[in-house]
Amino acid sequence: MKGNSSVVQSSQDGLHPQLDRVVQKHLETPWRQPLHRPSVDAFERLLELQDFSAMRIVLDSGCGTGASTRMMAARYPECVVVGVDQSASRLARLGLGELPAREGNALFVQAELATFWRLALQAGWRLARHYLLYPNPWPKGAHLLRRWHGHPVFPQMLALGGVLELRTNWPIYAYEFERALGQVCPGIEIKSEERASEAGWDGIETPFGRKYAHSGHRLYRVVAKLPD
Repeated sequence: MKGNSSVVQSSQDGLHPQLDRVVQKHLETPWRQPLHRPSVDAFERLLELQDFSAMRIVLDSGCGTGASTRMMAARYPECVVVGVDQSASRLARLGLGELPAREGNALFVQAELATFWRLALQAGWRLARHYLLYPNPWPKGAHLLRRWHGHPVFPQMLALGGVLELRTNWPIYAYEFERALGQVCPGIEIKSEERASEAGWDGIETPFGRKYAHSGHRLYRVVAKLPD
């Protein structure tokens, strides 16, 4: 099976020159942009569906059609696995009807991630695992602040703790993510890998990973155990 996905094109050939400055600014100035109201409503409905207070939580941020969330639910049956995506059309492919929705130990919710992460932190969530699988790379240099490691919410997202795993098919995104992790959480152990496929990565093989692998892309993975 061959893929037809194009490689990420960018004028960047290394770390963004403003990365360290941007991350430091976000560390010193907590982000206080107003919360996305529909996402607040969705989070409140999620709390009505599930009591998270005594649960081990796995978060699949940007879950798309939910295929990865379903794999995580099977991989971690002792946990509640929450798949979050802002796209109604992608989530509709789950066939679960109105969201939030439950399927076994998996929960699915439509929400804007920067708002969802802040709400989860305010609610006292501490994650067991957190997956960021193939986020939009925003490869233009002017779009650094749209990459999660350059976004103002990054320190708050990391405060959710747990084992954080990023996967991407753009090496610069992985390198920047690793550097930003080390800047926000100095001294933590960070593991980076490069492979031709997702085989062997926690038993979680995703549609995006398969597509990129079939297109001949190298895949990059960054894993870190975050402080509590």
